[in-house]
Amino acid sequence: MREAVFIKKNAHRWEKLEAAFKEKDSLKTDEIAELYIGLNDDLSFARTHYPNSNTTRYLNELTAHFHRAIYKNKKERRDRLWLFWKREIPDAVYKSHKQLLAALVFFLVAVFIGAVSSANDPKFVNLILGDSYINTTNENIKNGDPMGIYGSMHNSDMFFAISTNNIYVSFLTYVFGIFFSAGTVFMLLNNGIMLGAFQYFFYERGLLITSMSAIYLHGALELSAIIIAGGAGLVLGNSILFPGTYSRKESLTEAANRSLKIIIGLVPVFILAAILESFVTRYYNKMPQAINWTIIISSMSFIIWYYIIYPIRINKTEHATAN
Repeated sequence: MREAVFIKKNAHRWEKLEAAFKEKDSLKTDEIAELYIGLNDDLSFARTHYPNSNTTRYLNELTAHFHRAIYKNKKERRDRLWLFWKREIPDAVYKSHKQLLAALVFFLVAVFIGAVSSANDPKFVNLILGDSYINTTNENIKNGDPMGIYGSMHNSDMFFAISTNNIYVSFLTYVFGIFFSAGTVFMLLNNGIMLGAFQYFFYERGLLITSMSAIYLHGALELSAIIIAGGAGLVLGNSILFPGTYSRKESLTEAANRSLKIIIGLVPVFILAAILESFVTRYYNKMPQAINWTIIISSMSFIIWYYIIYPIRINKTEHATAN
């Protein structure tokens, strides 16, 4: 679409928004909310097709003004918390899908590196996982309980330690993105290599499926959350590297707001993963395999639905409403 046609088609909505901006009270209406959503879509379109034009700069400034005005003057709704999980987090996730995909690719490449390195160097697994862990696990394998390490701590102590560690790791993975995304990539590579080495260790002993049926009881959520935290970190770092039509300060502010919502949304995921690891994984060999895999598949289905399918669905709905 030519820029002149784009302006002619949408200018009437922008004029309505400018008028509403001068009359603060009108910002509370549903009509203005819909116009504001449409404005965001227009800005995205303009950035893609007319990145250096005055139209894009105008829309960028108008959007920034309205964002500040709306969030400064609006009253908190009683269903604010519900809307945060229902709309705000999925919206932030949708806008970050490219970074989440990049984080997944980095992680999977690291898993491959960890597995190949372990296959070619017998000492690599010890280097990555530590002699103590390897010796303990080898002893557990001899005793017929290869994943027995998960039952070595008291449930409540294990839950506290794991949930704290998981949140800490995800927070570091996210915050390190401020170092131009390099810190986040390092954390993803580090965790991926560890997983690759870990899985190859059990594969080499003919226990790959057994290990998967145990560790992914909690790992399906835990590892997914680390990857998603990595995506949030890339959002943060890329905002500095590629600010687009924003100033770097504006770009970083928007990215920090969006990515922080993703991180906050991960806290319950990590807590649930810690509950599963502390109270369920230790019974991996006492439960029917059907239950193990039902939990794993259910966990992955939730991640795929909430972080991929649902954000795309509500974005299509909002876009259709705006038009």
